[in-house]
Amino acid sequence: MKKILVVLVLLTALVGTAFAGGNQEGVKDSGVRPTLELLQNKPEIDAALKTYAKAWGEANGVDVVIKTVGGSVDVTVDQMLTVGYAAGDLPDVFVFPGVDDYKKWSEVILDVSDQKWVKDTAVEFVYDGKVYGFPVAVEGWGMAYNAEILKAAGVDPASLVNLSAYKAAFEKMDSMKAELGLDSVVSMAASISMSWVTAHHNFNSLLSNGLPYGDLSVVNGLLAGKVDMDRLEQYAEWVGLLFKYADQAVLTTGDYDAQVGAFASGKAVFLHQGNWADGNIEGAGATFKRAFAPHGSMNAATDGIFVAAPAYYAINKDSKVIDFAKQFLNDLVYTDDGHNYMVKEAGMIPAYSTVKLSPTSPLSQSVQKWAADGKVYSWSQYYFSEDFRNNTLGPIYNQFAGGNINETQFVAALKGAFEGLK
Repeated sequence: MKKILVVLVLLTALVGTAFAGGNQEGVKDSGVRPTLELLQNKPEIDAALKTYAKAWGEANGVDVVIKTVGGSVDVTVDQMLTVGYAAGDLPDVFVFPGVDDYKKWSEVILDVSDQKWVKDTAVEFVYDGKVYGFPVAVEGWGMAYNAEILKAAGVDPASLVNLSAYKAAFEKMDSMKAELGLDSVVSMAASISMSWVTAHHNFNSLLSNGLPYGDLSVVNGLLAGKVDMDRLEQYAEWVGLLFKYADQAVLTTGDYDAQVGAFASGKAVFLHQGNWADGNIEGAGATFKRAFAPHGSMNAATDGIFVAAPAYYAINKDSKVIDFAKQFLNDLVYTDDGHNYMVKEAGMIPAYSTVKLSPTSPLSQSVQKWAADGKVYSWSQYYFSEDFRNNTLGPIYNQFAGGNINETQFVAALKGAFEGLK
């Protein structure tokens, strides 16, 4: 009950500021300075996006309001949209991660098939042949590693391709923690508020690791309540391995900052995050070499990481500032300022062929290399509802991390959750 009350208070405060005065009659010839409101879910780019939006707004005679949820904030975009929808006051532009969320909000999402930027990306969100989502960026994750510590430990990152290789590497480095100055081998978070790490990103290892890009065979099976027990048991072993060699305080109670901070300070060799963490790592003053290795969630070797568009901006079809919303998105794709914001300031990998800048941050460069080599696996977690991921799967990972259930019980709990989907 306490958690519910906290969420309601946060939602009330955020919605009150996020959507106040939005969707107004802010056309250019009205004499009233219009407001364009954008709701997004990447706290790591919040400052850069607000700076860009302010400058863009000043240049175009618009007040651009950026509202950010996610990360360690226990409020989701979906919750914000639900409250805003009930109040008849949605943002003009909002982010959504995939097909399940699109279906939920499809009646308020504008068809943008006619927009210029569509021809300059290969990862736009398409449903029934029409384009509804502007890809925010291209992102990827595997197991981020500190290359300097691996070298000191005598571990070749190229060998980290399956369960047995990771077991041997983790065990070796765990025995060398004092020598290497480590608190743990892995920096992993599995608290309820961090279910986006476990029940979103890690869950995807079960869904797509080792499969051809776009292969939905495991997804479709689980959605129908059919569980490949061999694959699930191997996956559970992988999760157990990560939990065993993690700092238990960070694992069970740590937030995003604690998780990334342990890696940035050299107190952990591996980080279970994606290239979006680079800004936080560099902000902490870290300069060590780093890159991604595959997830070792299977006995068979898998030589790739998970790469896709992480989310999409949708335009509210009932917005009174649709033209400004369209211009804001197009200017990201076709102006030098937009390119500079995406790549240099926000550190993102652009999803558009018009952008010739390349990110300088190590993890983004690693994602680009994996993608250029064609060694990528799909993001398939968004075929499952946010409610299922956060409220059904998230607590199961949390119980396993806290030692309340063992690996066998973890498997049984996941199996039961999937069977309940049929």
